[in-house]
Amino acid sequence: MNNFVFDPPRIHSLPVSGSDARFPVARVFCLGRNYYWGDTLNAVREVPAFFMKPATSVIDAVGELDFPTQTEQFCHEIELVVAVGKDGFEISEAQALDHVWGYAAGLDLTRRDLQMAAKAVGNPWEPAKAFDGSAPITPIKPATADGHPTQGAIWLRVNGVERQRSDLDSQIWSVSEIISQLSHSVGLRAGDLIMTGTPPGVAALQTGDVINAGITGIGELEMRVGSRR
Repeated sequence: MNNFVFDPPRIHSLPVSGSDARFPVARVFCLGRNYYWGDTLNAVREVPAFFMKPATSVIDAVGELDFPTQTEQFCHEIELVVAVGKDGFEISEAQALDHVWGYAAGLDLTRRDLQMAAKAVGNPWEPAKAFDGSAPITPIKPATADGHPTQGAIWLRVNGVERQRSDLDSQIWSVSEIISQLSHSVGLRAGDLIMTGTPPGVAALQTGDVINAGITGIGELEMRVGSRR
C-alpha cells in the first residue's frame, strides 16, 4: 500500500456509449480551430497549436452548466473528441488510428475575454480554457462500433438558433495527422483526450440559454446555462 500524505484525488471519467463502463480520463489536449474561418480561408496550412485542460475540466454533457467566474464572454465551441486507448510516442500517421479507443462530441468552453487579453500580450491561454467544467463531453463511442469517422455534420444551436455547422471532412488536420504531430511532442497515454478544434460560429452564452449540439453518428448533447457562480 502506498504511503500517500493524503488520499489521491478521484479519477475523472466519461461514460461509454451502450455500456455501464466508464473511460478514465488522463489528460486533455486541445487543438486551436482546425476549420477554416472567415479570416483564414486563404491561409497556408500550418502546424496546429495545442493547449491543455486538466482532467477536472471534463464533465458529462448533461444537465446544467455553470456560468464561470471572471468572464463576460462565456463562449461555446463544439468539437470532435478523440479518446486515446493505447500509449505511444512518435506515432506515424499510418499507425495513429491504432491508438484511438473511441470518439465523442464535446464543448471546449472558453472565457473569450480572458483569451483575447492573453493573446494581446503573448500569454498562455490556460486561464481562459482550463477552468473546472470547461469540457462537457458526450458518452464515448468505441471505434470498434463504427470505425473512424472522416465525415459527418458537426453543429451547435442555442435556444433553437443554429450558430455552428460544418462537416468533419472540412477539418484542416485529420485525426491521424493530429495524433502523429502531438505524439512527437509528448508521449500519449491511454486515457488522454484530444479535442480537435471547432468550426466558425463561436459566440457568447447567457444565463438560461439552452445548448443543443452534436456530431452525426458520434453523439448529441443538451445543456442549460445556469446562474453565475
